[in-house]
Amino acid sequence: MRIILYTGKGGVGKTTVSAATALRCADLGYRTIVVSTDPAHSLGDSVDQRIGPEPVTLAPNLWGQEIDLLYQMDRHWGRVQNYLAALFAWQGMDGLVAEETSVLPGMEELASLLQIAYLAESGQYDVIVVDMAPTGATLQLLAFPEMATWYVNKIFPVERKAMKMARPLMKAVTDMPLPEDGLFDAVEDLVGDLGRLEKLVTNPDISTVRLVLNPEKMVIKEARRAFTYLNLYGLSTDAVISNRHIPAQVSDPYFAAWKDSQLRYSAEISESFSPLPIYQVPLFNSEVVGLDMLRRVAEAVYDGIDPTTIFYKGKPQEVVKEGDDYLLLLPLPLVDRRDVGLHRGIHDELVVRIGNWKRHISLPQALIGRQIAGARYRDNRLEIRFKNRTNGTG
Repeated sequence: MRIILYTGKGGVGKTTVSAATALRCADLGYRTIVVSTDPAHSLGDSVDQRIGPEPVTLAPNLWGQEIDLLYQMDRHWGRVQNYLAALFAWQGMDGLVAEETSVLPGMEELASLLQIAYLAESGQYDVIVVDMAPTGATLQLLAFPEMATWYVNKIFPVERKAMKMARPLMKAVTDMPLPEDGLFDAVEDLVGDLGRLEKLVTNPDISTVRLVLNPEKMVIKEARRAFTYLNLYGLSTDAVISNRHIPAQVSDPYFAAWKDSQLRYSAEISESFSPLPIYQVPLFNSEVVGLDMLRRVAEAVYDGIDPTTIFYKGKPQEVVKEGDDYLLLLPLPLVDRRDVGLHRGIHDELVVRIGNWKRHISLPQALIGRQIAGARYRDNRLEIRFKNRTNGTG
């Protein structure tokens, strides 16, 4: 079983690369399904075939599915949502507003991700390629199961027992909607589903994320932020796909400035995501639609390599808590610590410089505002210490 998740800023060509990867896997003989969790589905447009909420055959060994968010929401959150909506309406909230308010932020995207676990457990596929919604922020929700599991294990048994005892009395004195046992069962089932999904996508031997970007300033900055949070939440990133590079043979002066810009930003991409492998995809001379064009994209990306290969193993960066401080850990083998320099970049960035090598790192929220208290090099990695804000430094 292999799961490959593609994420990136909207418009960078993520759906195209996802479809091309899936087609390449199918051509190699793997039973492959490409799944879109993006609410604005464009997967069907990419393969130039109609795709619906159930898997459909696109080519030999290849299936496609555009996940129905409403169905997934009703399946995983419907019972809880109905209770919350009834409770909000009882408190005087407008019915339509109550229904909208009862949906947790990000719950729609998370419910669609649960389909991945279902497909993996079905045993029908060797490879699952996921075209994610256009942001890495959804993946932060994968931290939810740990908190939710604690709540269910520690709080729900008490609440459930108390409600069972109090329900007859409360029904006699109030018309407030009261949670039934089925509601507690639904929450426990949801937490179980989320836990299985978390184990699946954080297993580096099964699941890896690939960042799709263009050589443009805003796109690179968002990709850096996504990369930081992917590492923070334990998801393995094994490659970066840099898309739509103007080919060297294009000599029209109109594109000269664009080519110079892409050359500069290509260097920044290398600085930002090293040691991950970076694969460049050219800007094609025609629209990438249909299986033939997708095969051209796959050949440009992988150049004959099996896409199911795990291209990088390990954590390119890691944040750990030590007392009141945090340590940012960067694997840097064979470095002379005297060559290491650090300085703050713009806003949430840290710039690490080693000789002529430079790395831009988007800091997670927990480290923004903290002062760098020092750095040391040991065991082939750089450890950067960020002091607690309360220590008179933040």
